[in-house]
Amino acid sequence: MSKVYLLGAGPGDPGLLTVKAKNILEKADVVVYDYLANKEFLKFCRKDAEIIYVGKKGGDHTLPQDKINELLIDKASKGKIVARLKGGDPYVFGRGAEEAEELIQAGLDFEVVPGVTSAVAAPAYAGIPLTHRRYASSVSFITGHEDPDKPESAHNWQALATGTSTLVFFMGVKNLEYISSNLIQAGMRSDMPASLIHWGTTCRQRTLVSTIAEIPEVARAKGFRPPSLLVVGEVVKLKNRLDWFEKLPLLGKGVVVTRAREQASTLVSKLEELGACCYEFPTIKIKPLDDYSHLRQAITDLDFYQWIIFTSVNGVKFFWQELRGMGYDARALGLTQVAAIGPATASALRERGIFADFIPDKYVAESVVDGLLKLGIKGKKVLIPRAKKAREVLPEALRTAGADVDVLPVYETVLAQSLDVDALLEQFQSGKIHYVTFTSSSTVDNFFSILDAEKLKPYVLSGNIKLACIGPITAKTLQKYGFDPHIQPEDFTIDGLVKAMV
Repeated sequence: MSKVYLLGAGPGDPGLLTVKAKNILEKADVVVYDYLANKEFLKFCRKDAEIIYVGKKGGDHTLPQDKINELLIDKASKGKIVARLKGGDPYVFGRGAEEAEELIQAGLDFEVVPGVTSAVAAPAYAGIPLTHRRYASSVSFITGHEDPDKPESAHNWQALATGTSTLVFFMGVKNLEYISSNLIQAGMRSDMPASLIHWGTTCRQRTLVSTIAEIPEVARAKGFRPPSLLVVGEVVKLKNRLDWFEKLPLLGKGVVVTRAREQASTLVSKLEELGACCYEFPTIKIKPLDDYSHLRQAITDLDFYQWIIFTSVNGVKFFWQELRGMGYDARALGLTQVAAIGPATASALRERGIFADFIPDKYVAESVVDGLLKLGIKGKKVLIPRAKKAREVLPEALRTAGADVDVLPVYETVLAQSLDVDALLEQFQSGKIHYVTFTSSSTVDNFFSILDAEKLKPYVLSGNIKLACIGPITAKTLQKYGFDPHIQPEDFTIDGLVKAMV
């Protein structure tokens, strides 16, 4: 049955989308979204869903409100499930009620899914509680988008200035002088604390604190623009004490993540938890092989191997897919010892019921071979499931140490397609990128096959962009293109890389 869902997308932080809204996005036939609705949410949509942008930015309407209403009615009348994704909450200065009225008039079903409003979330992320027993026992939400030239204001300025503890103005940054002067004329003292919060709850958040009298001038001097929220009241005094979000070590730092899209989520989530703005630019794509007959034969002959060495999470994933497809489980490895190169690989094995017999302290060939020699790998038959194209350092070192090694391709890495290089260069030019991360030699090679190294050099030489490599092998590959890494962890892991960046 067709229905239109008016979904609150929340204030910007993807983690503040409700579970119910996510579930609706996953089933919707059509998704109609606004400028302030985080594009990350589109990842939840069905691949065959129709995605329509109708955002309004600074008076520039992609689609006027009456046309948005007609669009919702048209799609629902054709039997579609429509998700209307609106920033914040649909019924808090979101025109959601107007859309609902139009749907009722057209005889269509609708449902409202509330969202976390920026009026609550942005101050909380800025360290400003809207209420506090010492300072505030009431709150008003007010539109600041009033025309200063109209003959009468819709607001009772005297009531706002003297009757409410905390005021929160939406869309008020353009009318700061109008708001300030009206509140002071209506009886608010000129030194009342006031704060502007720009892009609240996102990695782009920044805040200023002033007084209601001075905030228009301070905002101009600091270049504050929409979308910004104005908070007025004694609670603003608590910002410095309760601030937590703006103390995150990577807040506002733009980081390019070049890992394969299938693997990027771990690095991206760790960086975003620390406040970074992540730009996914996956230079490699992980693909299954066309022919798995060699892998199936190796699984059949597992008892002939004394050791299996997994060098990556992808190696585990594709090996296990074929193992399960043949009707086997972890018991098939019962007579074989298992090594995992790195904690992520070890974790992937544990999820499948295998606790690695050996995890090296350092994830380079020399450490792996030294550790395995102590465990008696000399003369043993060893299987290494890995990428089709990979460095031969580990297999050769093990053979030199006396092991009988079979390398078994279980997946391949290929150059990612359809990457927007011009968009990335625009981010470089605008100063929004501060780091480019490389987590393997293939990410380096593929990055510079897509982007000419000479185009990156001016930003690196000026110090505006720093290059971060996960380890010495990746760093050596980077040097081929004329760059030395600024950041390289002692622990060659994703956690180590993030820690070194901090």
